[in-house]
Amino acid sequence: MASGKRDYYEVLGVDKNATDDELKRAYRKLAKKYHPDANPDNKKEAETKFKEVSEAYEVLSDKQKRQMYDQFGHDGPQGFGGGQNGGGYYSYGSGFEGFSGFEDFGFGSFGDIFSAAFGGGTRKRNGPRKGADLKINLDITFEESFLGVEKTISVNRNKKCEHCHGTGAKSGTNPVTCKVCNGTGKIRQVVTTPFGQMSTQKVCSNCGGEGKIIKEPCQECKGKGTVRESAKIKVKIPAGIDDGQTVVLRGEGEPGTKDGPNGDLYINVHVKKHSIYKRKADHVLCDIPITFTGATLGTEIEIPLVDGTKEKYKIPEGTQTGSKFVIKGKGFKSVNGNWRGDFVFTVNVQVPKKLTQEQRELITKLAATMNEQPPIKKRGIFG
Repeated sequence: MASGKRDYYEVLGVDKNATDDELKRAYRKLAKKYHPDANPDNKKEAETKFKEVSEAYEVLSDKQKRQMYDQFGHDGPQGFGGGQNGGGYYSYGSGFEGFSGFEDFGFGSFGDIFSAAFGGGTRKRNGPRKGADLKINLDITFEESFLGVEKTISVNRNKKCEHCHGTGAKSGTNPVTCKVCNGTGKIRQVVTTPFGQMSTQKVCSNCGGEGKIIKEPCQECKGKGTVRESAKIKVKIPAGIDDGQTVVLRGEGEPGTKDGPNGDLYINVHVKKHSIYKRKADHVLCDIPITFTGATLGTEIEIPLVDGTKEKYKIPEGTQTGSKFVIKGKGFKSVNGNWRGDFVFTVNVQVPKKLTQEQRELITKLAATMNEQPPIKKRGIFG
């Protein structure tokens, strides 16, 4: 590509249609191969390749970044990478600190490698974590989107086990601090390299990085701390919501861990099509049929509105089919404001297909009093 960088898919050795799992497997294999600690005799070249692999995975593992990369490449709008913080779609750090996956291979982060030399501490990863967000779809009618509605939805999710209060330990017992890592979830090692002594760390194999060990698991949740449930949740859909918009219920997602907050529930709203009404912005559109005589002489008709009420409206004489009329403030309520759209209806004049003898005679007499030929226009069909 134009930037001179290798194609990210080529770097990872995967096809452009590679799945997330295929990307992850390729990344782990290459990251382990090129990790600096695994290449003490060729550390500089290994660091370069490791950074290239991590950079490729960082982009391709994110759906939004991957889509942007597939469309624009390295040099898309404002570019990928290069450390242009705040200016582009994505920016990389100057070192390895921004890349994920070191712990998956038993290594600490690149910053941890130099922590002994520069006095830096390690970031604690076994603290409170927010639960995962959930997404569901909800179908509502046109009238419900107009008026607003309260729905009860079913959501399959995990919840904190009531028997062990989320600890995963049998009632009356508690998880104990791991004696191998002293509750940190990581084991630090000091290795000697050509640059001197350097510190690395890896996930504690004794507790799996949790920092605590459950000796007697809870019988209800089998030590997981959560159980599966089908929750019934009431949600208020606001009046004026449009097709494709989302309602967010905070804290109704998966439970957090280590006393972290729950995730959120995203409800994607889909509005069913109506047989009569249509929506344009916050306006309601519909077609209203009127009689031939009503259009000719003028008439008063009742317009059925979306909320079930009717509005009387005077149609002027000589109204042509296709004429549009507006009833102010009878459209959708704006979700983010205090104003409403309008109700716009288009008149369709219904010409009778069958006439009685008397009706035919009357119209024949009417036609005799009028110039029935269309007005002459320059270059027109009668011109």
